[in-house]
Amino acid sequence: MDPIRVLIADDHAPLREGLRALLQSVPDLEVVGEAATGDEAIALAASLQPDVILMDIKMPEVNGIEATRRILHISPHISILVVTMFEDDDSVFAALRAGARGYLLKGALKAEILRAIRGVSSGEAIFGPSIAKRLMQYFSAPKPAVSSQIFPELTEREREILNLIAQHYTNIEIAERLSLAPKTVRNHVSNIFTKLQVADRAQAIIRAREAGLGHEET
Repeated sequence: MDPIRVLIADDHAPLREGLRALLQSVPDLEVVGEAATGDEAIALAASLQPDVILMDIKMPEVNGIEATRRILHISPHISILVVTMFEDDDSVFAALRAGARGYLLKGALKAEILRAIRGVSSGEAIFGPSIAKRLMQYFSAPKPAVSSQIFPELTEREREILNLIAQHYTNIEIAERLSLAPKTVRNHVSNIFTKLQVADRAQAIIRAREAGLGHEET
């Protein structure tokens, strides 16, 4: 199996050196480039087409959030793992809305970094322990009732399915609950992703939860 090709984007040279040394210590990961600014990250992503980008948030010129957004607009297949010192809600959700597939804090254990790179490369959403706890607290917090006009670009059925997605129902479970064919549900889910301009289920859940969807009826 070919190694996972990784681009490191961080404006601190010692951190890049440490990450490069870590990745070079294992056979299934390969560092293909390093960027010290957001503009460099965007340019190298386009030319090198790495599998994974380790992206800092605070960088000169273009910040990591905007760089993530621009990179994925051109190359949506690249998996971006944010590695940063910022753990506030705004930074976390901005990164996820931009399309990042994972979020780790600097200082994470080496094994955690390696697992996260492999995870996002295979399509998983990966979060460090403190970030995962923050997301759980956010999602478990009471949300006000939402208007029936939320996401007006969606049909009533699509909004119903999005609400179930936000409750972490699988497509099969949604099909059974709504008495629909699994293929029909898949088509609805694809339409929802397109209309909301999200790349995957994790981003759709974030959007839905922020709008107040996804709470079990009582």
